[in-house]
Amino acid sequence: MIRVFLLDDHEVVRRGLADLLTASGDIEVVGESGLAQEAARRIPALRPDVAILDARLPDGNGIDVCRDVRAVDSSIKGLILTSYEDDEALFAAIMAGAAGYVLKQIRGTDLVDAVRRVAAGQSLLDPAITTRVLERIRSGVEQPRELKSLTEQERRILEYVAEGLTNREIAGKMFLAEKTVKNYVSSVLAKLGLERRTQAAVLATRLLGKSH
Repeated sequence: MIRVFLLDDHEVVRRGLADLLTASGDIEVVGESGLAQEAARRIPALRPDVAILDARLPDGNGIDVCRDVRAVDSSIKGLILTSYEDDEALFAAIMAGAAGYVLKQIRGTDLVDAVRRVAAGQSLLDPAITTRVLERIRSGVEQPRELKSLTEQERRILEYVAEGLTNREIAGKMFLAEKTVKNYVSSVLAKLGLERRTQAAVLATRLLGKSH
């Protein structure tokens, strides 16, 4: 059975999703929530295979929940469900390590298929978009003023954040202490004048996009 957690602020939507997924026969809904902070706390404890996360919530957003959950347990796959087609949110979802980004207009059978594919380790994100985002961050050509302030090490950290890696995973790749990586991320945010790593990723993408 594929274990799924549902995060959506509308009870009717959650109930509909739960009925749809349960009827598939191979999917079990192990928990649900209407609030971002509650979900970020409960999902790691329940350890679902897939967390279906509403992009916009009263107390936050599903993309931040995805990032926070994967920082605790990177085996949990995030599937962002949204009513809005938004390039910046898509880029932010990539940066947060989401495995998929689908619109709420999706057909029920397609959503069930999406859950199965994500649970099996596939990505539903357009590879071309993901590649373009990473290339923009890697490229040192004609960097805007804001990103020029980053050191080479900080730029590498930002690149790994773009790939959806947690601080612990980045530390392993760069042979640094996890606390050191956390300090680097804080430094990147400070230099960019931001509070969250998702914001930094979105800003970096927008700035780099304008420079090409």
